[in-house]
Order: sequence, then C-alpha cells, then structure tokens
Amino acid sequence: MTYITVINPFEVPQGREKDALSMWETFAEYFRKQPGYISTRLHKAINPDAKFHLVNVAEWESAEAFQAALSNPELQDIAKELPGDIPSYPGLYQIIRT
Repeated sequence: MTYITVINPFEVPQGREKDALSMWETFAEYFRKQPGYISTRLHKAINPDAKFHLVNVAEWESAEAFQAALSNPELQDIAKELPGDIPSYPGLYQIIRT
C-alpha cells in the first residue's frame, strides 16, 4: 500500500521554540485521533540559522483522509487558539523512488 507523506516545515522566530513545540503537540494530539492517520515525526534543524527550524513529517493512508482531517471544524477551533506568527508550509508528497 502506498501512503501519502505530509511534509510541513515551520519558520520559528528566535525565542519561540517552546511555543512552536506546544503548538505542534496540540495539532499532533488532534491528528493522531483522525481516521487515516499513521504516524508523525518532528525534526529539529541542527543549524540554528536554518530557515525551517522544525519540520514535521507525517504519514497518512490517503490524501483524502488528510484533507478530511483538515476540513473538520474541530481543527478550525483548535487553530484559532494557537499563535499565528509561526508560519508553516504543509505539502502532500508520494514516494516515487526508493
């Protein structure tokens, strides 16, 4: 079975890592409960000057399952309570070579 990979890099302003990690935990808790969710891993840049300080890589059963999780009004309510100054750039990817 081929899964979909969600790669979501975060630009974390200096001094905001604790807030970014808390935000990630909140979203991760929500997504873990959604149908089609498989796993997630959060990566931290080794270089402190990296544009993307944190990068989340998640696996989902399908793009449709991920989109359904994004469309859930519960997620919209969660997002309203989180900091808006930590931009992220999620994208869906599929493996084409190994």
